[in-house]
Amino acid sequence: MELWVLVAAVVIVALYGVSVYNRLVGQKARVEEAWSDIQVQMKRRYDLVPNLVETVKGYAGHERGTLEAVVAARNAAASANGGPEAQAAAERTFLGALGKVIALAEAYPDLKANQNFLALQQSLEEIEAHINGARRFYNGSVRDLNVSIRTFPPMLIARAFGFQEAQFFELDDSEREAASQPVKVSFS
Repeated sequence: MELWVLVAAVVIVALYGVSVYNRLVGQKARVEEAWSDIQVQMKRRYDLVPNLVETVKGYAGHERGTLEAVVAARNAAASANGGPEAQAAAERTFLGALGKVIALAEAYPDLKANQNFLALQQSLEEIEAHINGARRFYNGSVRDLNVSIRTFPPMLIARAFGFQEAQFFELDDSEREAASQPVKVSFS
């Protein structure tokens, strides 16, 4: 009878280990899927920027420095790799430049009333909402995975199979807010 109890205990521990492993694999897959969703939404936004810049160029062509800055920041953000931390740094620069282009509309009433510009701005706002939702889902998935990896006894299985904590995708809200402030428009 003692052998039976020992075998049952080993089987229970093994089943628990398999269950924890499978949960960790699922959580890691959700993190990867959520990161992919963020990248898809950011690509949609990056693809919209050239149209936005061309529309603004027609009304505020002499704001060349601002327009070139947003294109350069877009290209840098679109080609950023290295995970959420590197992407977040590129996004901060991009959002700052993009905010300056959007702020130009305040200085140009004709641009502000242009239907093409308004449609592009609406599309950009929708994409931003999708990015924020995807970012919240990603960060929630990262939180769940990281909690599982740090919790005992699942941490033993996570360490044994090499599961690593994932990075959060965080944008500094103060930088985003500063990027949305109106820019000085110079006609010189």
